[in-house]
Amino acid sequence: MRRRDFIKRVGCSAITWPFAAREQQAAMPVIGYLHSGSPSPYAHLVAAFRQGLSETGYLQGQNVRIEYRWAEGRYDELPALAAGLVSLGVTVLVAQGGDPPPLAAQSATTTIPIVFTCSTDPVKLGLVRSLNRPGGNLTGVWLYTSLLGTKRLELIRQLIPAGTPIVVLVNPDNPNAQIDMMDLQDAARISGQPISFVRATTEAEINAVFAALGDHRGSGLLVNTDPFFLAQRDQFVSLAERNASRRSTRNASSSRQVA
Repeated sequence: MRRRDFIKRVGCSAITWPFAAREQQAAMPVIGYLHSGSPSPYAHLVAAFRQGLSETGYLQGQNVRIEYRWAEGRYDELPALAAGLVSLGVTVLVAQGGDPPPLAAQSATTTIPIVFTCSTDPVKLGLVRSLNRPGGNLTGVWLYTSLLGTKRLELIRQLIPAGTPIVVLVNPDNPNAQIDMMDLQDAARISGQPISFVRATTEAEINAVFAALGDHRGSGLLVNTDPFFLAQRDQFVSLAERNASRRSTRNASSSRQVA
């Protein structure tokens, strides 16, 4: 069994594979699976990952073992989790869940092959030298999701009165936050759209953001691309519904007073 074949099947890479073929040394290859989120919201993606492996002949517990490590939204724990997987002598590292996991994996090893997905240009992040010649021990897929920020800003502008400020929520622990903020500021400046930024890294801070939205006089909230925010989508929906209900109650009360 050749390691090159194994890694290609794991990665489904969009970037030319940079690694030389080597004979498999272990009796059973071990995949280190590093993710920034929690298992539950991404269970369907893990199932698809394992299904893809099985379709290429790799069956969990039979001829391949997968070691999962989940940061549960605590990005600062990713370096230690990546280092732990490296210490196990994994055959390949799979880093998913935004930009922090591949960066942590890159810091943990320069020899073990790393297959990643990221939302920001991997060249800008320093993960690869170029898209067609990545070099080093990393290869993967760029999802382009960070480039959609300006498009999402255009969309939300269509849903609110012209000139109304928009609040943008970012996770400062995510390395793509600064890049995305700069892109959104440029887009807002060109269109004349007033925007302001708020930050959250925990569920409690998300609650505080919604409670303080009135202070920003924003009619719209744009949530930046982030795995932690994605995992909290039920919380966002609940808070939005709660705020809408409160506004309806206040409006109804004001109408009765005027009448």
